[in-house]
Amino acid sequence: MNIPPLSEQQMQTARKAATEARRRRAEVKEQLRTGALTLDEVLTLAETDKVVANARVVEVLRSLPRVGEKRAAELMERLNIAEKRKLGGLGRHQLAGLRAEFGPRTPGDTPPADSE
Repeated sequence: MNIPPLSEQQMQTARKAATEARRRRAEVKEQLRTGALTLDEVLTLAETDKVVANARVVEVLRSLPRVGEKRAAELMERLNIAEKRKLGGLGRHQLAGLRAEFGPRTPGDTPPADSE
């Protein structure tokens, strides 16, 4: 089955959509990095936001404070998460394992104030 060629306008629309999706995923990872979002909140968001659901698990984990390449790889191996797995493709046991590892935000926690 051949993929039909796209017109210039269709290609431009697709490029714009892809750019917006990359920006949205980068924004979510930055919010994780700064503490504005928790991993639990991102996992919940991925259930309804298709763009967030397409983020790779390893990239999201590395966006967390105190999680580098080594800890992310160890965690993914322990939870049997494939290297290229995306948030939307996680099973319930994998999701539960990630939530147990990082836990929900406690009531006394507050995200840092914006510096704007």
